[in-house]
Amino acid sequence: MLETVEQQTGAVPEWSVIWLHGLGADGHDFAPIVPELVRPHWPAIRFVFPHAPKRPVSINGGMPMRAWYDIVSMDFRSRADTAGVAESVAQVEELIAREQERGIPLDRILLAGFSQGGAITLATGLTRREPLAGLIALSTYLPEVDAAARQLVEGATAQPVFMAHGSGDPVIPLQIAEHSAQVLRQLGFALEWHRYPMAHQVCAEEIHALAEWLQLRFAHA
Repeated sequence: MLETVEQQTGAVPEWSVIWLHGLGADGHDFAPIVPELVRPHWPAIRFVFPHAPKRPVSINGGMPMRAWYDIVSMDFRSRADTAGVAESVAQVEELIAREQERGIPLDRILLAGFSQGGAITLATGLTRREPLAGLIALSTYLPEVDAAARQLVEGATAQPVFMAHGSGDPVIPLQIAEHSAQVLRQLGFALEWHRYPMAHQVCAEEIHALAEWLQLRFAHA
């Protein structure tokens, strides 16, 4: 099982958010977002921030770094190595199962990710027969987007999706993310899309919009 950083907003969590970091970062990267995101009246939440394994990354000269998969190409249609994506999806499923064992039902578990972590979030969501409470994909894209319809399993589209991206993102171009959002909508996902005048990052307006989206999830539980 992956090592994780955890934060709880209350003594007895009723919800879990598993949040995957980007390439070269670690589980500490998004932990500071919790006090900015959480609202006082929300139910108690356990935030789980796993560390990706260290692996050689081809576009980084083969240097090992924390990564959810190897980046083998600059072409987004074949950018992510499929074996690495599948391995990370399996590791995320282990974390989801652990939250269930700790008493959090699937319909109160949210999966979030930034950049590479968001790609794994979307890849995991496509293959879940038992839907989670929602998927949060920030500054990211859907790996193997052209094969998404073949990967999709029955029940997966019951998961609402929040996607946000920077219009000036130099790492993952806006049109790549927009295409992923379009495909997910065509597959049947209820997807909320946001675009911000920023680069490959997260902004305050985005955090506020995500909080509004999460508020709806908690209200409908």
